[in-house]
Parts: sequence; C-alpha cells; structure tokens
Amino acid sequence: MLAQTRHTPSAPRSGRDRAGAPVSYLGRALTVNGRLESDGEIHVLGNACGRISADRLVIATGGNVEGDVVAREVHISGRLRGRIFALDVTLEASADVMGRVFHNTISVARGARIDGRTPWRPPNYFESLDQLLEEQS
Repeated sequence: MLAQTRHTPSAPRSGRDRAGAPVSYLGRALTVNGRLESDGEIHVLGNACGRISADRLVIATGGNVEGDVVAREVHISGRLRGRIFALDVTLEASADVMGRVFHNTISVARGARIDGRTPWRPPNYFESLDQLLEEQS
C-alpha cells in the first residue's frame, strides 16, 4: 500500500509529476513488503521490500529498498539492495547501492557508494524487460 505525504521538499504539491502522471509516496514511517507497481512516479521515503515497477522511481535520503527495480528513470539518494533495470540512473552523493545497475545512461555523484557492477545496455534492451523478468521469477 502506498501512502501520500502532505509535503516534502522534493514533492510536487499537485501529486503529479512534470508530465502530469500520478506521483505516489511511501512515507518515512511506512514499511511495505510486496510488489509495488505504478504507471507514474514513486517516491520512497520509508522502507520497501520487494520488486518496484514504475515509470520513475525516487529513493529519497533515508529511504530503503530491498528488491529489484524496473523503471524508465531511477534517482537514488537513499539505500538500495537489489538490481536496477533503467534507461537513466542518477546516484546522488548519499546513495548506497549494492547490486547490478543495468542502464543506458548513469550519473554518479562523488561520494555515492556502489557495491556491484554497472553494465551498459542499449535502449532496446529495456523494451521487453517486464516480460523477461516475469519469466525469471
């Protein structure tokens, strides 16, 4: 279950992202076990254990995810233990990532911690990714 917070500095007040897609927030006091899916954007400020699929995923400072992530864009300031499958990945200085980061483009700030590999993939690799991951499960 996703919960919306009333106000965070990085959160648009309308509950929609720049393109008008819905934005969902997992608050700091919440822990979710299971699969999270959204056609829009998900901001994790609390704890999530399980696979996350979204158009855009933001793991905020203090946020913690254990599981695979499938998204068009991933922005991490918090902690992730699992694999990332995303066209565009941004790791801020406070990011702490353990696992493989499959990407087309990646930006890593000085101070970010990565324990794993960061294999590059062409854009067409991500087109049928959900189907490929379902077959592996």
